[in-house]
Amino acid sequence: MRAKQWRQGLIIGTLLLIAFGLVSLIWGLVGKVTVAVTEAHNAEQQYRALEGRKAVLEGNLAALATERGQDAAIRTTFGVARPGEEVIVVVPPEPKAPTTTVSWWQKVLDLF
Repeated sequence: MRAKQWRQGLIIGTLLLIAFGLVSLIWGLVGKVTVAVTEAHNAEQQYRALEGRKAVLEGNLAALATERGQDAAIRTTFGVARPGEEVIVVVPPEPKAPTTTVSWWQKVLDLF
């Protein structure tokens, strides 16, 4: 009888150790899956950002493929003009001096 209880205890202990090992393995896998999912989302966001940047760069290349686009790029980059063109300088209007009205008590004080 004693040997039977000892054998059952040994079996239960072994099963508990195996269960603990399996739970720790599963816990480790859950952590790895979480990291993998997070990295996948980050990679997806980077991919979308790069696709947007690619579209902008392709648009810029398409504009530079035309003579008008090249002309505009040269003008904006180097600030040059064609022969016969003149520079127009837009000057902002002069600020108006603020007009202040003197209060009645200030007039009275100015008398003294």
